[in-house]
Amino acid sequence: MRISFAEVRATAALARLALTDDEVARMARELDAILGYMEGLAAVDVSGVSPMTSAVAVDCRLRPDAPGPELDPEVALGAAPRRQGPFFEVPRVIAHDKGA
Repeated sequence: MRISFAEVRATAALARLALTDDEVARMARELDAILGYMEGLAAVDVSGVSPMTSAVAVDCRLRPDAPGPELDPEVALGAAPRRQGPFFEVPRVIAHDKGA
């Protein structure tokens, strides 16, 4: 399997990464190695293997999903650095317009 430089550049553009030509060449080699490894895994016969979620047997003791006592808003917001009424106030992370 070969990963072309064009595919690496297209993937980098989707991830909004600016890669130099040396980085594109290195990423092409690394991605090619990863996909080659995945091809090897896909070739393994697992027809008699049952699916599992853990390498060791785990006895999951789950509690019933039932509502508990409500937390008073004053207690919940007691340690909040900033609040606005009954809500936590958080700083803006993403601006919705170029002026913000």
